[in-house]
Amino acid sequence: MDKRLFRISLTAALAGFLFGFDTVVISGANLPIKELWNTSPWFHGTFIMSMALWGTVAGSLLGGIPCDLFGRKKTLFWIGVLYFVSAMGSALAVDPYMFSFFRFVGGLGVGASSVAAPIYISEISSSKNRGQLVALYQFNIVFGIFLAFISNYLLKGFDGANDWRWMLGVEAIPALIYSLLVIKIPNSPRWLVITKKDEKAALESLEFLSNDKRAKDKLEEIKSSSTEDNEKERLFTAKYKTPLILAFLLAFFNQLSGINFILYYAPEILERAGLAAKESLFSSISIGIVNLLFTLVGIRLIDKMGRKQLMKIGSLGYILSLSMVGWCFYTGASSTLLLVFILVFIASHAIGQGAVIWVFISEIFPNKVRAFGQAWGTGIHWVFAAIITLITPIFLDANDGVFKDNPWPIFIFFAFMMVLQLLFVVFMMPETKGISLEEISKKLGITQEK
Repeated sequence: MDKRLFRISLTAALAGFLFGFDTVVISGANLPIKELWNTSPWFHGTFIMSMALWGTVAGSLLGGIPCDLFGRKKTLFWIGVLYFVSAMGSALAVDPYMFSFFRFVGGLGVGASSVAAPIYISEISSSKNRGQLVALYQFNIVFGIFLAFISNYLLKGFDGANDWRWMLGVEAIPALIYSLLVIKIPNSPRWLVITKKDEKAALESLEFLSNDKRAKDKLEEIKSSSTEDNEKERLFTAKYKTPLILAFLLAFFNQLSGINFILYYAPEILERAGLAAKESLFSSISIGIVNLLFTLVGIRLIDKMGRKQLMKIGSLGYILSLSMVGWCFYTGASSTLLLVFILVFIASHAIGQGAVIWVFISEIFPNKVRAFGQAWGTGIHWVFAAIITLITPIFLDANDGVFKDNPWPIFIFFAFMMVLQLLFVVFMMPETKGISLEEISKKLGITQEK
């Protein structure tokens, strides 16, 4: 793989590091904040825990606008700025309302990054390495999650009642570094052709990215895939029905696996299984390690085995692990056994949905509507993530939660949803490995010709 292309893709993918760190760092601050401001379960779920996710919903649904208007590169730069502002504001918050506002700002960055980074990387890569390069975004997400768990553990007891402020504020450092790094990457050649109509700049970008004589041929392929007129394509038309449905279902099942439920509330779930607060935070690090290792496996295999095969493996792992986590809670099995099956769940996610989702959604929409198609898929993903995070305290709260004594039905429900996901993968999901973005559109029965 070309080292320059890898370096540029990795730089863009670092948005995923901030994504993972920002979304999971709240797990360490969850209980201290609940005790500090003594809010109700509904308020805690709506404003404290899920406000960042509602910002993410807005950022993902609207992320296609700046991506097309200003370009993928500029959007990525301002995403770094949003993360920086959110980290500083959240750490210095004096009340739950101020805290919620700055968490919302960070959520905007998360949502927009889940649109901009995958499509940027997919548009600068080739059919042979696109899966691995786009999956770098997911690798950085889980790396950010891993470091967030470690950071939370190390900062526990650092400054007493203010530990959570340090947990949240430390993110400002990588956010600033990321924004500076993005300034050096080139614009997407496909965006330059399709949106800006700047073929000269697009050719320069292609030559910089590929560093060979195939740049002109690639430019012609991109040009031929777009319509000759200057009218903008509308996403929600019958022509794009297939990718719209595929993106919706993949994103829907991603969250109905319970992945954010477990990542966000890992310390609390493990405490319910009998671990002390410090032990639960330490055990959360093992979740981050497994997530990281199996994401590397997924990245290694995604361009060899393909997206569909990894999704089958992940679905079977989901069904087994979630069923056994439910059984552990139901029977009161040891916390060690419970942790083992949670780690199997994390491994199944990392090698399946985790490795595939950002790659697949960034591939299935044609050039002219890719930014808005990515916004659609990620928007669905984050809507369900926000809903699940919002209602979790209602189910888990120690005083009046629906499953306050034993949350086993939650995991059985997630296991059932993963049976449905397996059916979706087997009967509906197409394979996209080794095919150019333009050829994928033809495979799905989409043409840009009028």
